[in-house]
Amino acid sequence: MAVIGSPDITEHEFASRRGAQTSAAAQIKAALKRLDLLLAKGVAAAQAAYGPHAGKDGYRGLYIGPDDVAHILSREPGASLTGNKPDERATRPDLMPPPGPAGPFAALKKRFALRRFDLNLILLALAPELDTRYERLYAFLQDDVTRKRPSVDLAFALLCPSLAAKIDARRHLNPAAPLLRHHLIELIEDPAQPRSPLIKKYLKVDDRIVAFLCAEPAIDARLLPGVRHRVPQTALQSLVLPGLQAKRVAQLAREAHANRRRTVFYFQGSYGVGKQTCAEALCRELGLGLLKVDLGVLLADEATSPDLITALIEREACLQNSAVYWTGFDHLLEEKHHLWLATFLRALETGPRLTFLSGNKTWEPAGVLHAVPFTRVRFDVPAYRHRLKLWRTLLNGSRPEGQSLALETIANKFRLSGGQIKDAVATAQNLARWRKPEQALPDMQDIHAACRLQSNRNLATLAQNVRPRFGWDDIVLPADPLAQLKTISIHVRQRAQVLENWGFDRKLALGKGVNALFAGPSGTGKTMAADIIANELALELYKIDLSTVISKYIGETEKNLAKIFDEAETSNAVLFFDEADALFGKRSEVKDSHDRYANIETSYLLQRMEEYQGVSILATNLRQNMDDAFVRRIAFTIHFPMPEAPSRLAIWQKIWPPETPRDATVDLEYLAENFRFAGGNIKNIALAAAYLAAEDGQPVAMRHLVRTTREELLKMGKACVKGDFGKYYEMLGI
Repeated sequence: MAVIGSPDITEHEFASRRGAQTSAAAQIKAALKRLDLLLAKGVAAAQAAYGPHAGKDGYRGLYIGPDDVAHILSREPGASLTGNKPDERATRPDLMPPPGPAGPFAALKKRFALRRFDLNLILLALAPELDTRYERLYAFLQDDVTRKRPSVDLAFALLCPSLAAKIDARRHLNPAAPLLRHHLIELIEDPAQPRSPLIKKYLKVDDRIVAFLCAEPAIDARLLPGVRHRVPQTALQSLVLPGLQAKRVAQLAREAHANRRRTVFYFQGSYGVGKQTCAEALCRELGLGLLKVDLGVLLADEATSPDLITALIEREACLQNSAVYWTGFDHLLEEKHHLWLATFLRALETGPRLTFLSGNKTWEPAGVLHAVPFTRVRFDVPAYRHRLKLWRTLLNGSRPEGQSLALETIANKFRLSGGQIKDAVATAQNLARWRKPEQALPDMQDIHAACRLQSNRNLATLAQNVRPRFGWDDIVLPADPLAQLKTISIHVRQRAQVLENWGFDRKLALGKGVNALFAGPSGTGKTMAADIIANELALELYKIDLSTVISKYIGETEKNLAKIFDEAETSNAVLFFDEADALFGKRSEVKDSHDRYANIETSYLLQRMEEYQGVSILATNLRQNMDDAFVRRIAFTIHFPMPEAPSRLAIWQKIWPPETPRDATVDLEYLAENFRFAGGNIKNIALAAAYLAAEDGQPVAMRHLVRTTREELLKMGKACVKGDFGKYYEMLGI
């Protein structure tokens, strides 16, 4: 991808640029020689035009005597500087070289539908930009040493042989005419003479047009840094798009270009799904450049005029022979930018013949663009096989002979766009370079970390990011719920095989992700189970407390949930909704309007879970409060029971880190048999006992555990009796 204006250009590009500048200089020089001849005639006629005493007494332009007045009145109205008498039949002088297909003036004429008279005006105004001698000549011809730029009056006097020709020439400087509408020429008013007539205004060629005529590869400074011009390199055949979609877009673009018909494409999709690549490939096919405009950057400057900016971008596209690609179109759909949107939509109807809009939101024009064909094309995250192909292509040659990467797993678990995959590969290589500078080859750990970094990080502002750290050996559950948990992991690992390769994707409208309900008392392992699933799949885990999402205001809960799921679409994360009891209730128990809205909120949550392509988990302590109709919409319902004595013993045994010293007096069997705790309670007791032992400077002993067990019972609101502790009661010291 070549970027115009970049200092890093190839020798071929440099030679081509020098050749274009040399050719432009030759054409401008030839045109200026014609101008010199015309000015020579004007200078020869100046004495006759301004009177016999003009300039003889040193007061030229500062004093007008009676003889000068009489001479002026003797002149014919509309007399030109190229002859003493106006001639209605005379042809206009022409400063342009014979018409030809090449050169900057010919390009300007074609791209802006100019007349040769327009080009003559441009040349007159261009001359003092290139050679200051023209300033003195113009001052002499205008009888005023301070008037160094050509006025409209001087231009008409030089180029129009009669009054009728001057009157006709005024249409070329109409605001709707190409010269002013496209900002090719500026009309500058003398500050000392405000609201002066047209013929008293000065002509100045816009700086960007000067650069274009001199073959300088520049973009209007007023458009920087929000605009870049690119020379597309991507071939249409290399696009990773559904075949029919690529063919239809290409066909519409070709027809519009062949018929010189304005066409607007709205490419809808998230970052990296190939929207810009598709636009570049189409432009390469049609022989066009691509002008990329970042609306977010332009809108950040509140002083920016929408009318001026859209006009300058339209002009830039014509100068560069390019289509325009507007990124960040979503910004214009915000209420605060409604004035920008109105101006923007008007500009689409008169702007470049091929325009691309890029955004995330679904949008169709209403009441506008009736005369301009509009096509919305949705770009989705590439299918598994395309993701795998991209991974293999981008990592080709990145491994030593005989080594391989399990890219099938990466392509399946991380639904990344093409752009995100490219970014992830670069990130993985950087991580590998830091880890092992002498051999910067990414391994699976680097690639997993890179994929997580490339996933949407905005979700962290709406939910708590939990770092997974548990494995299957850390959890104690009966065989059935444990098997169900492992089945969830199987669904994620085999997603691509079943849905895409085996065709089930075509049979399912919803439920392509994995959603589950974890039900059971507090502390029975629901959060740990979500942690284990995320850890095994090497995915991010985000915990959302539903009690903080729910709002008493109607509709606000749905908005909060929508924000979470919208961000989660590109997060490749496991969503864990805790405290679901705050939302769920018996649907049949509708006592007032709040109950009805609670059911609406519940339905909305389940709908978004069904639409979510990743893993979403609900956790509740009160399964009995949930309506069976809601539960049926959830793929997995897993019950986490209170552990029995054997399970409690296993939890007691697993809870201790290997580094924790334990006294021989610790009787885990007694604790498991006599105290019906959940895993969360056991963790609290063990941790508190460890702190007591550390304070005593001794290993964890049974007396520490007895004391913290009593404290946990009191915290739970349970009475403590002597029989609970049996032979260890004396250790309580009460």
